[in-house]
Amino acid sequence: MRTSLTNSAARLACAILALSSFVTGSVFSKVKITHDPQKTRADYVARMQQQTTAPPAEVTLGSLWTSNGALTNLQADYKASRLNDVVTIVVVQRTTAQATGNVGTQRDFNTTSGISGLAGYIKPTSALSNLLTAQSSTKLKGAGSTDASTTMNTNLAGQVIAVLPNGNLVVEAERLVTINNQKETMLVRGVLRPGDIRPDNSAFSTVLSNLEVELKGKGVVSDATRPPNPLVRALLWIIGF
Repeated sequence: MRTSLTNSAARLACAILALSSFVTGSVFSKVKITHDPQKTRADYVARMQQQTTAPPAEVTLGSLWTSNGALTNLQADYKASRLNDVVTIVVVQRTTAQATGNVGTQRDFNTTSGISGLAGYIKPTSALSNLLTAQSSTKLKGAGSTDASTTMNTNLAGQVIAVLPNGNLVVEAERLVTINNQKETMLVRGVLRPGDIRPDNSAFSTVLSNLEVELKGKGVVSDATRPPNPLVRALLWIIGF
């Protein structure tokens, strides 16, 4: 009987381990690795072509002159101003928050009651002269502080995805980096005033209004630092880890 129970427990433990391996392994299997560089390059070019709309070519019959030629407008500023123009966004974000609080309270209470005399029958030294004496004291002192700091510095090349009626540019920059099955995606989006673009066709993130900055990670490192799902936690609790 004891042997059968031991075998049943061993089979149950093996089944739990197999199930936990399947569940945890499915998390890491979500990271797909592309081994065909030509297909990756073709997909990237196709995606960029879908996002970019080339202006219609101007046809000038019998003339070599075109109004959109490279040397037709020598005084033009080649900074980003139109849809799909490229602009460099210099991300410089520093956030520091500090809060300190102190509290202190104190309260004292004293009371005494008694009968010092009643028709001359009670002496001053009698026990009735001090019937009730109460005293209480409350004191509270507390202090607390919090500090938070965030720093982010990087450069991203983005595109103008929309031009607002007032002339402001909606810019978006995205960067995807894959290192050892770990993917990191950074996305910056905001509204840029054309006058804030520097001569080298770049703009600081501090001049972007409605700024949105996202930094996401996916892969081995992210899965290892992210808490497991409830099923995995339950299996680990049953196993004893």
